[in-house]
Amino acid sequence: MRDRDTPRSAPRGLFRRLVTINGLVFAVGTLVLALSPATVSSPVLITEVPVLILGLAVILTANALLVRSSLAPLDALTSVMQRVDLLRTGNRLPRNNNGDLAHVIDTFNAMLDRLEAERSESSAHALAAQEGERERIARELHDEIGQSLTVVLLGLKRTVDRAPEDLREELHQTQESVRACLDEVRVVARRLRPGVLTDLGLASALTALSSEFSQASGVPVTRRVDGALAGLSQEAELVVYRIAQEGLTNVARHAGASRVVLSLRRERGRLTLTIADDGRGAEIKEGAGIRGMRERALLINARLTVDSAPGEGTRVTLALPQATAEAR
Repeated sequence: MRDRDTPRSAPRGLFRRLVTINGLVFAVGTLVLALSPATVSSPVLITEVPVLILGLAVILTANALLVRSSLAPLDALTSVMQRVDLLRTGNRLPRNNNGDLAHVIDTFNAMLDRLEAERSESSAHALAAQEGERERIARELHDEIGQSLTVVLLGLKRTVDRAPEDLREELHQTQESVRACLDEVRVVARRLRPGVLTDLGLASALTALSSEFSQASGVPVTRRVDGALAGLSQEAELVVYRIAQEGLTNVARHAGASRVVLSLRRERGRLTLTIADDGRGAEIKEGAGIRGMRERALLINARLTVDSAPGEGTRVTLALPQATAEAR
């Protein structure tokens, strides 16, 4: 029964607070009027009007100040509500012994905890399904389309060997086109399923990712990757890899950069991934790419920040929590 009545206690408590404040103000005003030498004639004299106006002004001002101070936590609560984003955790309102409003603040903070937990759980399921689908598509590309193109290449090679001289050049060009298509299929399959991450580890996977990016975009990448990365869970390694992949993809699409620095360093027990470019920079407008990175970061309780300014490039930073960075 107490749990059912608790939600009603906050409005009732707030009502009692306002009634008490107003009652005290008017009681004090009445007491001052009773003890003061001031008198009010009937009818009211013109000389008494300023005294009455002054007294009323004092009472209203005192009442307004007390009510405003009493309801100040509601202003802070409204401010937090306006800036709440479930992809940016940590927005909480301190209790600060706010009396009757403490229950409202506790309920609001508990609601945010619940929503963030549900969002993190749903994101985890969605991203797990996404990774599973990527792996399935990559396997089909490699095993079916890749093998089919390989068979076509072998057939073309036999055809080129038996073809008349005037057709060999044209068949050879077709053969090179099929080979280029096969290479592209393999690249797409590797992007969808980073086998090197599973086989050789995160450091080697980031090296391969940087090399592929430089070959495709022509932008050199300076790598600063610590060798001592043992202990990260598979989930954390995958999150770091995917965020690095998305960061480099954004550089290729939007930055217009001439140089990129990718670093993964362990400092004071905390592992930090940084992708920084010297491109055009811009005011950050978060689209699907950045929000997707934030969702992945939340899976391992990491903090993602994106800093950019016109003409000063962009820096993406993923800070893993110390417990994750030091997991064994």
